[in-house]
Order: sequence, then C-alpha cells, then structure tokens
Amino acid sequence: MLDLVPDLNRWLGEERELAVATVVAVGGSAPRGPGASLAVDEEGTVIGSVSGGCVEGAVYELCERALQSGRSVVERFGYSDEDAFAVGLTCGGVLDVIVTPLPVGAPLRALVRTAVDLAAKGEAVALARVVRGPESYLGAGLLVHADGSFDGTLGGDADLDRTTAAEAQAALDAGRTGTIEVSEDGSHCPGGLTVLVEASVPPPRMIIFGAVDFAAALVRAGKFLGYHVTVCDARPVFTTRARFPEADDVVVDWPHRYLRNTATDARTVLCVLTHDAKFDIPLLEVALRLPVAFVGAMGSRRTHVDRLRRLGEAGVTQAESARLRSPIGLDLGGRTPEETALSIAAEIVATRRGGSGVPLTGTGSPIHRSGVL
Repeated sequence: MLDLVPDLNRWLGEERELAVATVVAVGGSAPRGPGASLAVDEEGTVIGSVSGGCVEGAVYELCERALQSGRSVVERFGYSDEDAFAVGLTCGGVLDVIVTPLPVGAPLRALVRTAVDLAAKGEAVALARVVRGPESYLGAGLLVHADGSFDGTLGGDADLDRTTAAEAQAALDAGRTGTIEVSEDGSHCPGGLTVLVEASVPPPRMIIFGAVDFAAALVRAGKFLGYHVTVCDARPVFTTRARFPEADDVVVDWPHRYLRNTATDARTVLCVLTHDAKFDIPLLEVALRLPVAFVGAMGSRRTHVDRLRRLGEAGVTQAESARLRSPIGLDLGGRTPEETALSIAAEIVATRRGGSGVPLTGTGSPIHRSGVL
C-alpha cells in the first residue's frame, strides 16, 4: 500500500474508514507486481490499481465487504479456460491479493499512517504484514526502519518480530517488495507464515553529466520515470537553473570530482553527455568502478573507439570498460533531443528490468518480468 502515497496519506489524515487491497504475489504474465494497491473508502471512492483493469471490479467488491465485516481476506485471481466468464486475468497470469480493512483506531492503521507519512517525506521504510497463516495473525504488522529498528508486532513470539524485522531491513536495503517465509517461532522452518514486505525507498538517482540541449530533454524523461535527477557540468555559463528548471539539483563542478564525493547506490544511473575527453575520461574512470546500475556515454562509434583507447591508457580494465553503454541509447532512429532522450531512457529501463530492447511483436519472451530491480 506504500505505492499509494500521497493519496493514502491524505485519506488517513481525513480519518476516512477504508480498506486496502494489495498484490501479494504474481505468477505468469501479470500487469502489476507485489505491493501494487487499491484502496476504497466508506463512500466508495477508489484510488490505485492492482491489475491495470483485469480484476479491479472484483477487488473493489472485496474491499467493500471488508469495510463491512472488518476482516482481512486473501483471494487468488487467475484465468479459467473452463469458465470464460470467470473473474480472472485474461493475460493468463495469477494474482494473489490481500484485502485489509483499516478502521479508525486500529493498531495496523496507526502503523500504516506512520509508514505512509515517512514515505511521503522521502524516508526509507518497510511495512511487514502476515498474508498467509492463522487468521489471528492477519491484520497485524511491523513498521521497519532503515536501521533495523521496528514498531508494532505480528502478535506471536518476540523472535518472530525480530526475524521479520531483519528480513524486512534486507529487503529495504535492496529496495525490494515481496514475500518472506518465517515460522511462528521466528525460525525459517517450512510451513509457517508468509509475510509481505513492502519497501518504500527514496527515488533512485539519475546523474546527467553535460549541460547540453540533450540533457534538458533527458531531465524530463528521468523525472517521468521517477528519478531524482541531477545535472552536473564544470561550465557555469551553461549549468544554470534557468536552463534546467525541472532538475532536482543543478551542480557546477568537475564531473569526476562531483561523482567521487556524491552518494550513489546500486540503483543509480549515470549518463555522460559531454563527449569531450577532458571531461569524459576522468569521469568514466570513476564511474566504471562504482557499483551503479547503468553507465552510458554519448558519442559516435568513432568517439567510442577513441574513448576505449584512452580509458585503457588510463588504467581502466577491459572488464570495467565492458560495463560502458556507448553509444548511449537504443536504436530508435531518433534525431531530436526529445527522441534521443527517449532512446536513452528506453535503454536504462531495458538494462534495469532485463529487457531485450527488441519489439514485442513476433517474440516469445515474457512481457512482464519478475524479480528484477
């Protein structure tokens, strides 16, 4: 349900009675993954989505029933060849959904409100809830912070809370939402409880080096994809807020020096648009040795060959150079800055999600991949 920030934060602040449906797990081809949520209030207003439309009506009705009964329920939706009119996913996937009422005054509601408020402020937080197991556990939850501390209880052994919090912290570190299996005594023996861990982390970073026209278009694409976007260039006359009003940060500094001193992680993407050796080579020496998600550089194929030569002379190994996406972007045939930005954004998505970048028409590969950050 942490994907419903800030709407859910507003609803909770208005003391609305509500129920939330959350995707627990998916199988096969399904349009949305674990953590996707839909909420319904006492007036029938709805926010969010769990399936992109396939089973929304049935989930909506489950939320209305949960509002009346005050009980959580887990439901499975899948395509039925025997009954063409059955409620299911026509794409052939399987979707497990938990529907949880959040009445005013309930302990879980207080945890959810805190989690949503922290997520709205950009803080890393995880919400852990039992989604399979004895009914007495349904409706309880843990709020887990980045340092591993937690609030709330799942209602069982104290070791269960500690084990779940440790697992949730690991999921939070990876920015991953999914399920874990634990026993009621906190061990990992089979046949215990299934816990859904929803992780909310600050947006990943996109750092664009080079205050050029292509950068302005890429800033807009990066913001659209949900990145915290920084533009960095050593030339103050070009690196201005007026030229990049949509960027989160505009930094005047030598690119390699800035990259050495700024925070990056495994979700960070680095886009080098300067195609000037005096900027590129020192910058890429640093970039290709960082554990980031993507390093791409603009330039012609001739520039790329020369760049690889210069990097080799600077001591960058072949294995390190192999991480470089250059020329940056997918071959879309684009010419304008906006089309170029689209091709770069498409390659970033394909790299991070494990896509091939080829047209879906005529291919047999899965449309929706799972387990990829």
